[in-house]
Amino acid sequence: MRFLSILLSLSLVAPNVLATNWSDIESEARGQVVYFNAWGGSPAINTYIDQWAQEAADRYGIEVRHVKVDDIATVITGIQTAKLTGRNQDGAVDVLWINGENFARMKREGLLGPAFVDGLPSAAGLDMTADANRLDFSIPTDGQEAPWGRAQLVFMHDQRRVPNPPTSLRSLVDYAQSNPGRITYPEPPSFHGTTFLKQALLETTSYPQWLAEPYNADRFAQVTADLWPLLDQLHSVAWRQGLEFPDSAEALMELFADGVLDVALSFNPNDASARILDGRFPDTVRTHVHTAGSIGNTHFLAIPFNSSARAGALVWINLLLSAEAQANKADPSVWGDPTVLDLDKLRATDRALFEAIPMGPATLSTQALGQILPEPHASWTEPLEAAWRTRYVGQVR
Repeated sequence: MRFLSILLSLSLVAPNVLATNWSDIESEARGQVVYFNAWGGSPAINTYIDQWAQEAADRYGIEVRHVKVDDIATVITGIQTAKLTGRNQDGAVDVLWINGENFARMKREGLLGPAFVDGLPSAAGLDMTADANRLDFSIPTDGQEAPWGRAQLVFMHDQRRVPNPPTSLRSLVDYAQSNPGRITYPEPPSFHGTTFLKQALLETTSYPQWLAEPYNADRFAQVTADLWPLLDQLHSVAWRQGLEFPDSAEALMELFADGVLDVALSFNPNDASARILDGRFPDTVRTHVHTAGSIGNTHFLAIPFNSSARAGALVWINLLLSAEAQANKADPSVWGDPTVLDLDKLRATDRALFEAIPMGPATLSTQALGQILPEPHASWTEPLEAAWRTRYVGQVR
């Protein structure tokens, strides 16, 4: 491995990992099986994980098993049950792909292992003073989860059909009123549906500063006062009149690719280019964002308190944060997930890996992506989803 050994304090390492430096951790990891619980809904992401799992086996002798899950919250429930029943060792989960309310829940319930990020050799490429890395939905990460990739909400249109796409929630509603049945969004609480809902809230609320603070029930009506009337207008002219919604972003993008819808959305700025490259989208699809900015965040990797292979988990995460793995992940022909590494912190040879990536015709420049709007505090998510369900699920027109 090309990294210098970095001393880890014993406080960073679980009792079953007795190593005091990185080479000892690699030795401890050899032969371990790492159960990596991560969303399994994307063939491209699954292929990427499989590729780097093979690298982990070849380089470090660890076996990474990708446990494909639909909802990481169910995995967290299992970890919580283990804690409540006193199963503090030999846990079934070694690494989780999480962020937002899932991280907040794990931190609140004491389900995370000790801080580990500063002890990773690859962390030398991270700027851990940046809010995007040290905060997760306004909650301090405290080194208990490692940044893995960046995300920002973007919208997609086919420039043959929509040469001037709507660039605000208000203009999206206006477009839908002029083109009934051509606009919709994924149904909350699916991740992308909730993200659209939060984007709409950030664009309409008069109290954005309150959203950075923990949820306050007394403020909810004021914060959302302008959101619901605009969504009412949108739903009345949306696909299937807002009585049904696609159950995921993938379902939404299939409708878009089939020409049923005029606008799709993704939380990956490179998604459209990736889909052009693999033939799922025509080469006339382009990406756009809203002029007020779009919601963005970082997704993370965490180790549960009762991991049975903590050394292997550390080595796996360190590999995924290497410049080689991050550049491969950022390539739209592979995954297209933007890197968390600060390129200014990298050696010239590692920076060159990123500079060589062909970003594709539908990928916006960093400048064109505009302002990143911070995620509301994680505690706002469930009340917002609940209010949406109360207002719209089961509605009859």
